[in-house]
Amino acid sequence: MTDYNNFYDYALSLGCNVLKDEPMKKHITFKLGGNARVFVEPESEEQLIKILKKCDELSLHYVLIGNGSNLLVPDEGIDGVVIRLGERFGKIELISETELFVQAGANLMRVCKFALNNSLSGLEFAYGIPGSAGGAAFMNAGAYGGEMKDVLYKCACIDKELNQTSLEGGDLDLSYRHSAFCDNGYIITGLYLKLKKGSAEEIKAKMEELISRRRDKQPLDYPSAGSTFKRPEGYFAAKLIDDCGLRGRSVGGAQVSEKHAGFVINKGGATCADVLGLCAEVKNAVKEKFGVDLEREIKIIN
Repeated sequence: MTDYNNFYDYALSLGCNVLKDEPMKKHITFKLGGNARVFVEPESEEQLIKILKKCDELSLHYVLIGNGSNLLVPDEGIDGVVIRLGERFGKIELISETELFVQAGANLMRVCKFALNNSLSGLEFAYGIPGSAGGAAFMNAGAYGGEMKDVLYKCACIDKELNQTSLEGGDLDLSYRHSAFCDNGYIITGLYLKLKKGSAEEIKAKMEELISRRRDKQPLDYPSAGSTFKRPEGYFAAKLIDDCGLRGRSVGGAQVSEKHAGFVINKGGATCADVLGLCAEVKNAVKEKFGVDLEREIKIIN
């Protein structure tokens, strides 16, 4: 525990928001899971690098999160340091007439509104995705025919040796729910987005249309991590699950949404074990009936 106390004091001296034994259910959209030994929120890339170096110096396990919208936290918690790039790490700025620089912790909804306020089109598809900008780049988030790869041309990042660098163009390796950052161990700190000038009225109308479609079709009244499974090639995960008769299926407090079978929700008091157990049941049923392997889109922090 001494090393964690040393880390806590160090992070505090840097001016970071730092907490001990922090409930992670407060920081992921599924609203479940155990506590983090130490939870810290840096405010700048320089602070982040110092935090990472201190973790290495003290041999402390650490994980990075954004808005926690695609994550599960184990019920036993995280025996290490959780570094959150949140709104303290969320600057958004216009760097040319049609380009934005966005820090990784910025809420994606806020980025969309910033684009709207500057009459910039291209991010309408992302309005309603409950993640951070960095998380959206990491997994090449998409919806309604649009993806981050349509607007993202460069990422500022920190490499495995904790050097500041960047990746751009083809080096980002953007494909369906994938980027180079899924494999290379780099940490995204900022996004460069190329948008197009448009009509603020038309952009707003499109955003309102898409958010209305989300509210009509998705179980937004319950905690979840969004779509639970990736789309298998040639199929739709929700239809496969529905056709297995699993709509409304529950394990403990976890349930296949009755509104949209592609969502596993926390209907009340769900544990991480409940969610994983239900996901396993769904995966097995779809494999048995259709011969299709569903891949979970939700990541587990370990």
